[in-house]
Amino acid sequence: MQEEEGVVIVGRAVPVPYQGTVAPIAPHWSFAVRRALASFRPDVVHAHEPLIPSTSAVATWQSPAPVVATFHAHTERSTLFDVAAPLLRPLWRKLTVRIAVSEAARAFLTSRLEGEVRVIPNGVDVSLFGDAKPATNLPEGRRIAWVGRLDPQKGFPVAVEAFERLAAEYDDVYLIVAGDGRDRAAVDRLAPPVRKRIVMLGAVPHHDLPPYLAASDVFVAAATGQESFGVVLVEAMAAGLPVVATDIAGYREVVRDGVDGLLVPPSDAPALATGLRRLLDDAVLADRLRQAGRPRAEEFSWDVVGKAVERAYQDALARREP
Repeated sequence: MQEEEGVVIVGRAVPVPYQGTVAPIAPHWSFAVRRALASFRPDVVHAHEPLIPSTSAVATWQSPAPVVATFHAHTERSTLFDVAAPLLRPLWRKLTVRIAVSEAARAFLTSRLEGEVRVIPNGVDVSLFGDAKPATNLPEGRRIAWVGRLDPQKGFPVAVEAFERLAAEYDDVYLIVAGDGRDRAAVDRLAPPVRKRIVMLGAVPHHDLPPYLAASDVFVAAATGQESFGVVLVEAMAAGLPVVATDIAGYREVVRDGVDGLLVPPSDAPALATGLRRLLDDAVLADRLRQAGRPRAEEFSWDVVGKAVERAYQDALARREP
């Protein structure tokens, strides 16, 4: 257990993969959580994903203070959640204020559990990306940026196929890849001249990402589903990049098609290539989306989101039993 400036950090969760995502499972930290609550005596507990058997669930169950809970998950279907929902209702009812990071995440919950859920999106450090200076270690030419895990859920193989199509048409276009994962091998099937135009940066620490986005011309996100939000989309728009993303529930709440980005069908490499081609060929369209994207990103800044979270804390305190 660790205490830092009014925040209690308890234990370490064991990451467990579920439907392509990772859930932190740590049911054995009950004693440490109880000790932390007794020592810290919080006025409000803010738990993330407390319906998963983790420290968040334990803290929610044991907390004498009101609990604010944030839910991030979204998937089109979940048999496990369907089966477990009746067992989770006592824990669900213990939550004073419930937050979902998007309408998609809220629908995932309210289709199975009753009660009020407000939407407060994820917050982004917009200035970190908006004020960044471009990286100087990238090849000359027009650059398409990718940020995220290299796995089927994120659609990396689809993005690689789309880039292969573009590489046959443009000799000055490069794909800049920040991320790692099991699908990194998707680039190995490419012909050597095309493979040389994909820059694999590997896993890049978050604070090192902004210069790479600032040095790029277009951002691509090809997730195939199960996204409740699109933090990388907000970061790209904050960096001044026009965005081409897949038309899935979570991304649709960040990017408005034709307004501040382009949306294309998921798992469709030709459609993804067409969206990117539009921005490479039409400087006026690219600039219009770029100009619209910056103020759109500000809607998800911590200045805005933080105030909404503070209101949630105030509402929780107001509902506290005397």
